[in-house]
Amino acid sequence: MPIGRAHSVAVNGVEGQLVEIEADIGQGLPSVHLVGRPDTTLQESRDRVRAAVTNSGEKWPDGRVILALSPATLPKVGSVYDLALSAAVLNAAGAIPSNRLSESVLLGELALDGRVRRVRGILPAVLAARTAGRRTVIVPTAALTEAGLVDGIRVLGASTLIELLDWLRGGGELARPEPVEPPATVSIGDLREVVGQDEARWALEVAAAGGHHLLLTGPPGIGKTMLAQRLPGLLPPLRERDSLEVTAIHSVAGTLSDDAPLVTAPPFVAPHHSSSVTAMIGGGSGSARPGAVSCAHRGVLFLDECAEIGTKVLEALRTPLEEGEVRIARRDGVSRFPARFQLVLAANPCPCAPARDIDCICAPLARRRYLGKLSGPLMDRIDLSVQMHAQAAGAFTGDEVESSESVRARVTAAREAAARRWAELGMSTNGEVPGHVLRQHFRLPHEALAPVENALRHGRMSARGADRAIRVAWTICDLRGGELPNAQDVLQALSFRQRG
Repeated sequence: MPIGRAHSVAVNGVEGQLVEIEADIGQGLPSVHLVGRPDTTLQESRDRVRAAVTNSGEKWPDGRVILALSPATLPKVGSVYDLALSAAVLNAAGAIPSNRLSESVLLGELALDGRVRRVRGILPAVLAARTAGRRTVIVPTAALTEAGLVDGIRVLGASTLIELLDWLRGGGELARPEPVEPPATVSIGDLREVVGQDEARWALEVAAAGGHHLLLTGPPGIGKTMLAQRLPGLLPPLRERDSLEVTAIHSVAGTLSDDAPLVTAPPFVAPHHSSSVTAMIGGGSGSARPGAVSCAHRGVLFLDECAEIGTKVLEALRTPLEEGEVRIARRDGVSRFPARFQLVLAANPCPCAPARDIDCICAPLARRRYLGKLSGPLMDRIDLSVQMHAQAAGAFTGDEVESSESVRARVTAAREAAARRWAELGMSTNGEVPGHVLRQHFRLPHEALAPVENALRHGRMSARGADRAIRVAWTICDLRGGELPNAQDVLQALSFRQRG
């Protein structure tokens, strides 16, 4: 009896690889054997697929069925292969032809009655199918809008196994994706709602324009959280390439909305301070899933009450902050997730957190130990640090402050200037530029670099800190419309590196 073939996709991280599924029906007692490093969920698919085929009115072969998934060395995880497994078996049994099946990639989980259920990671799987040169991909109808975001490949949706088999036999039509309407921009709040805090507002604008990391310290109720929540409203919409990349991460994480499957606005992720290392960085049993740092890719990761977060969690942020990527090692390989985010930290000055410093009842050692969780290497990666103070009563009755819209216009202009400057390097913000590029190809005049060299000479700053201060100086220069940072820009950037 001939061998049946179908194709699906294995997703590892946010990357997919085409998987060929072969079915052989031989003599022997009726049984189903899966080979090719399947995990537990995939092993259980033998019973799901058999029941779905039978309940869809098809005959399951009376013999020994061997299903081989190749490449054999690649771990196969999840239930995304159910559709392809059933099609491969029926193709081997001669129940369906190979003409349409050989050109298609099948993605979806089967219910016992033959319904096709949605799975995580549809978008990166469709992108992998397109990269592999496949012409058609079949997905669950519930994931049709998400899959339809990919151009250059025909996307069809099946709600039941019967619909799919009818189409493979040359009859019937499968659903096609509808055009995706850009979701309406939802803002958490406007910057004009924040009273006073001119220095913190300016630091927020600089952070938005350059993609820099920010630390806000001050007593409770002073506006730290309000400022952080308004940072996404200052950022421009995601570019098409970044939008697909962020959407792919959220697809793997299973957090995409059916109403708005395409992420077009910079995400804002604010995990609780009790989050574990796995929740923050990613991981989990079986296939690794993205954590908060990857879900905040091209957006903002806000850690409120950061002094209450575990030391191991905070230290785990150091590598993604520096490299913009998370690598999660497993027995079967390494999963990679992008993690190019803006970090915003907010903390009280001490455990008792009084409204005024003179009312503090903490011992000096307790105050030092409280913010001591923010280690030197972590703080060295923070570009802007602001100590916020209580506002005078006149701040509540003063002139109206700028709105997010007016600040966003300046931020957008500054980002466009930076994008033109770094276009040849494939970067778009000052915060991404490597230090050696700043020192060798975009070196500042000696008089502008003098404050940085003086800080290095007296041991008040590391080489990494110097690079980050120069990046901030470039951002300040872009905001004022200058061509090259001057000494004043560098001095202002250095003032932001003083720990609050």
